[in-house]
Order: sequence, then structure tokens, then C-alpha cells
Amino acid sequence: MPDAKPQTFGDLEPSRWPGERLGLPESGPGSVARVGRRIGGLLIDWASAMLLALLFTPYESVAYTWVTPIVFGVLQVIFIPTLGGSIGHRAVGLRVVPLTGGWIGVWRPVVRTALLVFVVPALVWDSDQRGFHDKIAGSVLVRS
Repeated sequence: MPDAKPQTFGDLEPSRWPGERLGLPESGPGSVARVGRRIGGLLIDWASAMLLALLFTPYESVAYTWVTPIVFGVLQVIFIPTLGGSIGHRAVGLRVVPLTGGWIGVWRPVVRTALLVFVVPALVWDSDQRGFHDKIAGSVLVRS
């Protein structure tokens, strides 16, 4: 049965570039965001959240450690549907898009952000370089 199609993920041929199985280009606009830009955008987002959290709580307080992730989450949920990505994403030339096309909506950013705040899902990637939070939300981070 050499001509049989793969039935499970383990049987699939390795993709030649991240996003190939999703129908995305290898490079340029619309291609899957690479690690460097992702990290840069994430650092910008967390730094923004930390600075804004200082408006509500003093740095030395225990509350600051709780306010910062809340501010991070709010910024993500507001800016992903309105700007197509967070401030950090947009600053490094990325955007979040749904796999189905069209508008990202509200539920995807909420689910994606809730998982992202717990950090671990972002560390688990598939061969298309999509984090667990993007897989669950049905989204992908691409170059703009």
C-alpha cells in the first residue's frame, strides 16, 4: 500500500517549511512568524503590561505580580481583534489571523490569551511553529 494517504499525524511527511500544511507561503507577508519576531513582540507586550501595571500598584507590592498578567491579558484581548495583533506583534511586523480567514473575532483572542498567560502552551509548538494556544484558538501568527 505505498500509495495510501497518511491516516494519522505521525504518518505525515515532514513539511518543507512552517505553515506549508496550512497553505501559507514559505517567506514574506502571510508566512508563519519566526521565533525572533515572536520573542521580540512578547517582550514588548510584557514590558507594556508591566509599565501600565505600575499605574495601578506599586512595584514592591504583591498585587503588582497579579495586576501585570491581568493588564497583559486585557491588552491582548483589546488589540488582537481591533489592530490584528497586540502592540508587540504590530511593532515587529506580525498579526494574528484565524485559519478560516476573515476577522479574528473576540472568542479567539480570549481563548488564546487565557492560555498564553499560563506560558506553558506557548512553549509547546507543532511543526508549523504554532503554539498550543494558537492551535486551540484556531489562529496563526503571521508576518504582515
